[in-house]
Amino acid sequence: MLRYLIKKVLYSILIIWGVVTMIFLLFNLVPGDPARMMMGQRSDSASLAAVRHDLGLDRSIFTQYIKYVNDLSPISIHNPRSKNSYIYISKTSYSNYTKIARLSKSRVLVVKAPYLRRSYQSQKTVTSIISETLPNTFILALTSMIFATILGIALGVLSAIKKDKLIDRFSLVFSAIGMSLPSFFAAILIGWLFAFVLGKYTGLNLTGNLWVVDDLGEGVHLQLKNIILPTITLGLRPLSIVTQLTRSSLLETLSQDYIRTAKAKGLSFGKVLWRHALRNSLNPVVTAISGWFASLMAGVIFVEYIFGWKGLGYVMVNALTSYDVPLVIGCVIAISLIFVIVNLLVDMAYAILDPRVRL
Repeated sequence: MLRYLIKKVLYSILIIWGVVTMIFLLFNLVPGDPARMMMGQRSDSASLAAVRHDLGLDRSIFTQYIKYVNDLSPISIHNPRSKNSYIYISKTSYSNYTKIARLSKSRVLVVKAPYLRRSYQSQKTVTSIISETLPNTFILALTSMIFATILGIALGVLSAIKKDKLIDRFSLVFSAIGMSLPSFFAAILIGWLFAFVLGKYTGLNLTGNLWVVDDLGEGVHLQLKNIILPTITLGLRPLSIVTQLTRSSLLETLSQDYIRTAKAKGLSFGKVLWRHALRNSLNPVVTAISGWFASLMAGVIFVEYIFGWKGLGYVMVNALTSYDVPLVIGCVIAISLIFVIVNLLVDMAYAILDPRVRL
């Protein structure tokens, strides 16, 4: 089991390293000048050169990449004599590290927290920005998954016990539409219909956050209605998947011999359904839920931006428009890390429940 765990962890580290490499090279090869985005179009060449030097943009792509990996890695090379804590270019002095070994007179190997650098626009650390916005994304993904699970299982059960009836055909059509509808288009459609056209009846806002500051700025109020539309939009695709999986799995289970035996013993259909059939039909549904939760954490970008939900996706879109490279890379790393961790936990659960998986 330990060998299997180590192998999975190493694979996860390689995935994160690959994501970091691709996104870093992408932003350094496409046209764009972060210094000009920070200083404006009318800035003089001397000021732009100073900013580029301060950010390390005047060095080769390979040097910038090595320095960024050194920043990101928990085990890094540190220069105690430099005004900057590590060998990367930064305006901040760091002291929270543990020395491992001395490599030379000016270089030591240290253990530190990963450093994602600072936002070009706000000058706040990328880590602090992510820590402020990630809880909102987590809440939205969690509520969407709860909505999709409860309603999806209910629709799936109804479709299975009412096979080829109107409710079954409705759920099949609904699932097909839900799986094929892109999230950004669904967000526009649902927001326009329920917040604009029917807004005076529903009372829902097109944009808004979970916590809203009042007009006088004297207090913060919880606005649960602002999470309804983004939850429905984000939960639409997993809802379709859960409905289809529940229906197909339950139909297969209801055709098993032990179900016919339970009916022959005189058990009511309700007891057979809830105590025997449904419980044994939820294994593929649980598998889908665990995988979709990680996907929802990674797929909230356009939904958050359209509904003004200030989570990780909303921040990432704004960073893309302003060419805030450290913030974009940090958001991508955070989303990738969440996806990898969730899948790693699922793999560990499979290995514990079924030892054959380790082979």
